Amino acid sequence: MKVISPRMHGYLDFLTVILFLLAPAIFGLSDLPTLLAYSLAVIHLIVTLASDFPFGIVKIIPFTVHGWIERVVGPTLIAVPFILGFSDEETARNFYMAAGVVIILVGVLTDYQTQVKD
Repeated sequence: MKVISPRMHGYLDFLTVILFLLAPAIFGLSDLPTLLAYSLAVIHLIVTLASDFPFGIVKIIPFTVHGWIERVVGPTLIAVPFILGFSDEETARNFYMAAGVVIILVGVLTDYQTQVKD
């Protein structure tokens, strides 16, 4: 069941950017997880603003492709603490794994096929 509209997805994208920006301060992340959080905030903002949906400004990324990007990002975030070697940092590991799970859930619940209206 696709219960998240493109507009609601946009609000969630901006919330994601804010959470990635605040995570280092809130959770006291070390250097690498902090750099990654700030980088992901910037990348997520760029993808959001470049997507063809209500909050896109440039609209060069089709919303369906936006969805596929998130289908890759979610599982990658779950794996990244182990890939980048900070899985022993419990708070950072749990933050990235939780972010990955949330992105997967939002992706499953978003209607990427609906006719996008501004």
